[in-house]
Amino acid sequence: MGVKGFVEGGIASIIAGCSTHPLDLIKVRMQLQGETPISAPATVHNLRPALAFHTGAANHTFSIPAPSVVAPPRVGPVSVGVKIIQQEGVAALFSGVSATVLRQTLYSTTRMGLYDMLKQKWTDPDTNIMPLSKKIVAGLIAGGIGAAVGNPADVAMVRMQADGRLPISQRRNYKSVIDAITQMSKSEGVASLWRGSSLTVNRAMLVTASQLASYDQFKETILEKGLMKDGLGTHVTSSFAAGFVAAVASNPVDVIKTRVMNMKVDPGMAPPYNGAIDCAMKTIKAEGPMALYKGFIPTISRQGPFTVVLFVTLEQVRKMLKDF
Repeated sequence: MGVKGFVEGGIASIIAGCSTHPLDLIKVRMQLQGETPISAPATVHNLRPALAFHTGAANHTFSIPAPSVVAPPRVGPVSVGVKIIQQEGVAALFSGVSATVLRQTLYSTTRMGLYDMLKQKWTDPDTNIMPLSKKIVAGLIAGGIGAAVGNPADVAMVRMQADGRLPISQRRNYKSVIDAITQMSKSEGVASLWRGSSLTVNRAMLVTASQLASYDQFKETILEKGLMKDGLGTHVTSSFAAGFVAAVASNPVDVIKTRVMNMKVDPGMAPPYNGAIDCAMKTIKAEGPMALYKGFIPTISRQGPFTVVLFVTLEQVRKMLKDF
């Protein structure tokens, strides 16, 4: 099928990505909840001379322990969405949507096209069946390559989505995905565009293998058993099931990826995380192992509709372009 598979996958991915962008933004904000802010260490507070006891001509200051920081309460996706609208306006729900378009154009177009090519190559011509194991391998390969291509847009998207939660003085205020990529390249180096790329690749491999392979498998099973005919009902059922599988498989990697990509590295200061493993260990230590499933409700709330829109649109685009 060649180029046609890339075009079909790209169109479906861009439509699905834009239509579910607000849910993705809420997911990112929730994944960053509870993250310890990076600030200067403050183990003690010194009483200044005006508040200190005076002994003779010398001024002495006394140290008292710094007050403990109380973590803000964690809230659900609806509360996060309402708070975003109240504080930043309705338009804030689409912060970073230009990065989503670029990401889907680079990442999803590549993975969908490559998966389709491998599927055509590895499907048995006599039985027209591709074993599940080969579907998974095809998804792993396609997802990994697609993620490597689209990582700069992924980093920009995460930062643009997370910007509103920062204090005004610390916001990056990117005007667009191109502006974000340009500023990152100038201030942090070109390598910053592939920050967290190992995580992006790992997540994409998991998502693509679980999402595309499970969709094909669910669809084939439904048709083989005669549960439904090849139509909208089969496509919706198969795609929603595939979305759930993808969400469960990818959420832990997605949380770590979001935090590594969003971290701010000040000149001369050590980065908050020294890679994915360090981020995972610090997250688990500070917030518990279930922190790796933060944002799961908006993840499945987004992954379900995204996968449904993706595959339903893909099936319709294939019908439209069947004669080309």
